[in-house]
Amino acid sequence: MEVEKRKIEIEKKDNEIIYSKAIKAGKRIYYLDVKKSRNDDMFLAITESKKKVVGFDEDAQVTYEKHKIFLYKEDFDKFLEGIEDVVGFIKREQGEAPQREYKTFEKEEDEVIENEEDSTEDTKSKSFFDKFKF
Repeated sequence: MEVEKRKIEIEKKDNEIIYSKAIKAGKRIYYLDVKKSRNDDMFLAITESKKKVVGFDEDAQVTYEKHKIFLYKEDFDKFLEGIEDVVGFIKREQGEAPQREYKTFEKEEDEVIENEEDSTEDTKSKSFFDKFKF
């Protein structure tokens, strides 16, 4: 009985989200979740969720296709370097993308906040990907 309680506590801790940001972009939502590993190291779980509708009207069935990657702190710098490189390449080859308004919201609060380009928000409180303009 004690072993089962311990397993449940460990599983809850593994799934615990420390900080989260969701970015709605068209039919997709990107979730950036900071979690803690068993040894209390934080890591980033990135989830892409895409809405799929099959059928029409009353027969329509909605499902969500999800893809996840996990990014650990020892890989942050290389990941950022790679993102900057490929985004720079795309911009050089195809130019800047037209600016679209995306909405971001906190998953737990479901409060919608407009993502503003000229925000005077303190840069320390920004998320990992806020410095990129996609």
